[in-house]
Amino acid sequence: MKKPSICIVTPALADANNGNWQTARRWTRMLSGHYRVRVAKAWAQGDEGDVLLALHARRSAPSVAAWAKAHPERPLVLALTGTDLYRDIGTDADAQRSLALAHRLVALQAQGPLALPEALRGKCRVVFQSGTRRQTLAKTTTHLRAVMVGHLRDEKWPQTLFEAARLLSPDEGIHIDHIGAALDPTLGEAAQATARDCPHYRWLGGLPHAATRARIQRAHVLVHTSRMEGGAHVLLEAVLCGTPVLASRIDGNVGMLGTDYGGYFAPGDAPALVQALRDCRAGLGEAGGRLDALHAQCELRVPLFDPRTEQANLLAVLHELR
Repeated sequence: MKKPSICIVTPALADANNGNWQTARRWTRMLSGHYRVRVAKAWAQGDEGDVLLALHARRSAPSVAAWAKAHPERPLVLALTGTDLYRDIGTDADAQRSLALAHRLVALQAQGPLALPEALRGKCRVVFQSGTRRQTLAKTTTHLRAVMVGHLRDEKWPQTLFEAARLLSPDEGIHIDHIGAALDPTLGEAAQATARDCPHYRWLGGLPHAATRARIQRAHVLVHTSRMEGGAHVLLEAVLCGTPVLASRIDGNVGMLGTDYGGYFAPGDAPALVQALRDCRAGLGEAGGRLDALHAQCELRVPLFDPRTEQANLLAVLHELR
C-alpha cells in the first residue's frame, strides 16, 4: 500500500541551520516510515501532498492559505513558533488566518496553548522536541564554565549577557563562552566590545552543531536570556547533556523546564543572572549546592525529551486527522 505524502513547509532550510530547519529535519526522519515526506520553503497549488505540516503561522501563511483553498478537506497542521505565540498572533492578520485555517495546532512546550485565544486551545497539542542523551562529563572545580547558545538577535536578548559579563570581575572564576552568529550586526559589535573589555567573556560566533554540543557538555551551566521563545531546542540539549540551565522566566522556558524550576531570573535582569552564576560558582564541587539542585531538577525533565516520545506524539496528532 502506497504511503500518504506529507509536505513540511518551513521558512528556513538547511542553509539557515536554525530552529525551524532543525525541527523540519528531525520530523522528516520521524515521519519517513509512515509518510512520503517532502520539505519545502513553500507549498503552491499543483504541488503534491495528502497532508500539510507548516512551521510558523506568519511566515508560512501563503502556503497555509493556498493549501486551505486547494484542499479544504485535507489535513492541515500548523506548528507554532515563539514569535507566533508571543507576538504575531496578537496583531498580524496573516498569522491569525493561519490559526483559523489549521485543523490542528502544535505547540512545542507546555505553556504554549495558554497563549492562544481560548476558542482555539481545543485544537492545540503539545509536542516536546527531543534529542540524544549524552554522557555527563566530569568538569573542573577551579572555575565555573558558563555557555550561552543562540544567534545574536533581539528575541534572544543577548544584551542581558553582555551586561552580566561587565558586572562580573575577571578574577571571580566565572568564564562565559557565547556561541551564535551575529544576525544583528549591532549586537555583533556589542559582543566584540564585551569580549575586548571582559577577558572572562568570549564570543565564538557560529559553530557547527557537534562543536556546540561538546561545549554544552563541558559547561557547568547553560545561560538562556531570551525574551521570546516557542520552545528552545538548546534547553533540552543542555538537559540531555546533564548541564543545568539558568534561564529567563518567560513562558517558552517555563513550558520546557517546569513551573517550579529553581534556575530562573527575570527577563533582562542581569544582576539576578550574575547572582545566580555566583551562587553556582560558590557551590562548585560541593554536594547539595546550587548546581546539584538544578541538575536534579533537570534530570526529572529528561523523559519529556525522548525521541520516541516526540515521534509518538507527532504521529498521534496526524492520526487524529485521518
